[in-house]
Amino acid sequence: MSASVYVQQWTQRPVREILAGMVGTFALIPEVIAFSYIAGVSPAVSLFASFVISVSIAIFGGRPGMISGAAGSVALVVAPLVHHHGVNYMILATLMAGLLQILFGLCRLQAVMRFVASEVRTGFVNALAILIFSAQVPQMVGVTWHTYLLIFLGLIIIYLLPKLTEIIPSPLICIVILTAITMIHPMPVRTVADLGELPTGLPHFTLPHVPLNFTTLEIVFPYALAMAAVGLLESLMTATVVDDLTDTHSEKQRECTGLGISNVFVGIFGGIAGCGMIGQTVGNLRYGGRGRLSTFTAGAFLLLLMVVLHKWVAQVPMAALVAIMIMVSISTFSWSSLKALTRHPKLSSLVMIVTVIVVVLTHDLAAGVVVGVLLSGVFFAWRTSNLIHVKKVETDATLTYQVTGQVFFASASLLSEAIDYNTPAKKVIIDLSSAHFWDITSVEELEKIIEKLRSRGKKIEMIGFNKTKHAIIADQSDEDVLQSQN
Repeated sequence: MSASVYVQQWTQRPVREILAGMVGTFALIPEVIAFSYIAGVSPAVSLFASFVISVSIAIFGGRPGMISGAAGSVALVVAPLVHHHGVNYMILATLMAGLLQILFGLCRLQAVMRFVASEVRTGFVNALAILIFSAQVPQMVGVTWHTYLLIFLGLIIIYLLPKLTEIIPSPLICIVILTAITMIHPMPVRTVADLGELPTGLPHFTLPHVPLNFTTLEIVFPYALAMAAVGLLESLMTATVVDDLTDTHSEKQRECTGLGISNVFVGIFGGIAGCGMIGQTVGNLRYGGRGRLSTFTAGAFLLLLMVVLHKWVAQVPMAALVAIMIMVSISTFSWSSLKALTRHPKLSSLVMIVTVIVVVLTHDLAAGVVVGVLLSGVFFAWRTSNLIHVKKVETDATLTYQVTGQVFFASASLLSEAIDYNTPAKKVIIDLSSAHFWDITSVEELEKIIEKLRSRGKKIEMIGFNKTKHAIIADQSDEDVLQSQN
């Protein structure tokens, strides 16, 4: 990335970027605090971590406009470590996860995103929208009618105000108006203060107080590796979604290393590792956040709210934040994918649906993506396996097999089944001119065919062999396989 492009990502539309980042901040607060309880840490740990990640990723990340913070997927992974060994082990795991993410970025492991099919990404987005909405349900159960009235009023403000003016994002107006109403006319509604104690000081350097030995490494490393993998997967998925929404391209490798650097800083300040948060990112994009300044603002404004304005933040009614998150969930869900279910191939639609189901049932975005990728791979292999064709041409004492298509582990058996081992022909020709062998399984199947025919006294000849197309065969030592081009 050139210096001019980097500077432009910081300086474009500063007012709009700052206001959009502030919307992202308020979207962060309830989820980050909720995730802190999942992980078994205090709200301050997650809130300060989100501040550090947002500020750092704005500087070092590769996807402008994307908001990162202490996410639920990472919280689920690290929760057992916290419950069994304590926060200090979590801090060490966060530091190690950051270092692993930097290593993954340097090794260009972001390339694995190429294997995530479109239907998996759609399922990821739809599942997240459902999770965002379901996370608001507890705030709407066992409450008075005042809460429902405020949520309804908040949604009216959020959706109708932009028709009048877009100078200030409507979610900010929603928060100000609903907070003012509850302060002027006190009513029995939940506020941010009910979520837990908010931090009142600045974050400080905190090194993990754990014995640095092999036993500690044995305990922490599996969690660090899982945190690094889950965090990167969710961040890269979020970056890909943002690329699609904005019709721009991001630097995935830089996002990997940037997230790693950010999580190292988080560990130094005693926080929990985080990653990209698609719900907050969609809210940021919806209100004009496209550059690094909006990401930075989301973190910096969070620190300002926690340290300077925490007394005011504590009085914000949860109804205002619920209204914002309902808007985010509606905006996140790909409604066009419902219509596409009848138009797209059934297997592709099934992959999308399974991805959604796995994420919703496990509350683990990474698990859904992994299952979706594996399922789409299996379906692809099954479809591709049917593309192989073997034509048999018999003349006098010679039998020729013309192989066409892709030969790999899923289709190699079809090649074997097409061979007549008891043919009276004395000579068998296998024509590979229009075939491509992809893996060891296919090569081994070809060797078995040759051995079986040879054992029956047949003379074997292969034609159409090409080292460019069949390089994997060129590594085999079988003399019959190397016989060609006659």
